[in-house]
Amino acid sequence: MKDNKIHISNTIEAPLEKVWLLYNSPEHIVLWNQASPDWHCPFSENDLKKGGRFKHTMAAKDGTFSFDFSGTYDTVILHEKIAYSLDDGRKAVVEFVAETLNRTLMKIAFEAEKQNPETMQQQGWQAILDSFKSYTENH
Repeated sequence: MKDNKIHISNTIEAPLEKVWLLYNSPEHIVLWNQASPDWHCPFSENDLKKGGRFKHTMAAKDGTFSFDFSGTYDTVILHEKIAYSLDDGRKAVVEFVAETLNRTLMKIAFEAEKQNPETMQQQGWQAILDSFKSYTENH
């Protein structure tokens, strides 16, 4: 990864296997993948294997804007690590660490894009991870 890495993390009060399943299953991704209540994820597909593709549509609920977050998996290690290349060439790594039987630490490092300030990107990705934490702990 380049020098412009942004790091986020969260501890989720759920077993590792549940965290992995809910993070990677399209039927769950569409329910947690948004940074704020005025956004949603109306579509998700995920072929979770090395060389597999993913695509998640992120959209404003009022219909004014949408974009696809998509890429290809470089590494998939069950219950441990996912590394992927986004379609714009940036790289990201997601790590899953079982801290206890019912607590999982997730760490994400991703290369910043150049259009938006790094602080905004960090806040946006963290808000999505926070949404995942809330969904997982209440599901």
